[in-house]
Amino acid sequence: MPDVHTHSDQVLRSLRQSGPLTRGELGELCGLSRTTLYEVVSRLVDRGLVVATVPDTGPRGRGRPAERLALNPDAGRVLGIDFGPRTVRVAAMAVPHDDIGTAGEPCPPDAPWPERVALARRLAGTLTGGRLRPGVLDGVGVSVTDPAAASSAPAGRRTLTALIGRAFGTRVRLDGAARLAALAETVWGAAKGHRDVLYLELSDRVGGGLVGAGALHHGAHGRSGEFGHITVEPGGAPCSCGGRGCLQTVASTTAVLNAYRATADVPDLVAALRAGEPAAHAAVRRAGTYAGRVLAGLANALGPGAVVVGGELATAVPALMEPVRRELRTNVVRYGSQPPLLVRRAELGDFAAALGAVFLLRRPTDAASSKSGRTAFNPAP
Repeated sequence: MPDVHTHSDQVLRSLRQSGPLTRGELGELCGLSRTTLYEVVSRLVDRGLVVATVPDTGPRGRGRPAERLALNPDAGRVLGIDFGPRTVRVAAMAVPHDDIGTAGEPCPPDAPWPERVALARRLAGTLTGGRLRPGVLDGVGVSVTDPAAASSAPAGRRTLTALIGRAFGTRVRLDGAARLAALAETVWGAAKGHRDVLYLELSDRVGGGLVGAGALHHGAHGRSGEFGHITVEPGGAPCSCGGRGCLQTVASTTAVLNAYRATADVPDLVAALRAGEPAAHAAVRRAGTYAGRVLAGLANALGPGAVVVGGELATAVPALMEPVRRELRTNVVRYGSQPPLLVRRAELGDFAAALGAVFLLRRPTDAASSKSGRTAFNPAP
């Protein structure tokens, strides 16, 4: 039988689509009994997501005007904050209305945490129309490039979480940027509609995430997704992890640029690819080939329904996907009439981690609701 969360979603969806309704109108629209509707509405009013008002109809005749129920515009907001290496990005979702706004601003890589948090609060205030007051937020999800590094930093993980909690006056959950991008691409992006997704991010740092049955996989010690430290060239270039020949050493942004020309940047690489320079194409082909081999091995072990490749390189260099797809076609084992593995480039761009951070604080039923296409995602320019 449907649970109270399912009924709550029905009521919120009806109010979102139809505007203020009487209890009788709402009951007919949702197909709920009076007893069930009373219980569900009472819970939503107690949570502050729904408000009940009696319209002022002027001089009253007999009887009291029917009470009308509406979404509370000031309640149920959830924030996702991505503290990137050089940019702070914020995504704000009003849960009852199920719409999203985003904003971002550059931040010096050496900026202290209090300064970064203050910037995030200012961006959040802009997105919420100045309504960022105590009691308005249901929570803040936080993305950091490397959770382990955040834990060992002077502001350690617990201190950082407390700092953000004090600044926003609500609960805080923290996770890794690549994992959260995987979650966002599953809910809104390239893997929308799939529940088992393998995500690889190719940027300055090579990492990724695994979504299983619609939920993030963290591993026993919270370090899952370190795909960049899978060895692809035994005895190859040294890696920051202490190993040699890791995927990080051949498929990160820095590694690909160095393989092309040490002084090049990403726009230089893109221009060289368009001009047909062999060295540029060789560097991209090498990175894509090794990334595809790693993904093929992971896909054979984990059996995802979709593979998504994101990050700076995948966004700027679409040609990277051709060798990735080739390696997956060649090396992923298929059984019987099993369809080919879906392989896509990420769609959410720079705000993927912030959007994933929003979903750290939402129920699985909320995610299912957004998968139906009702969520309005308005990325910042």
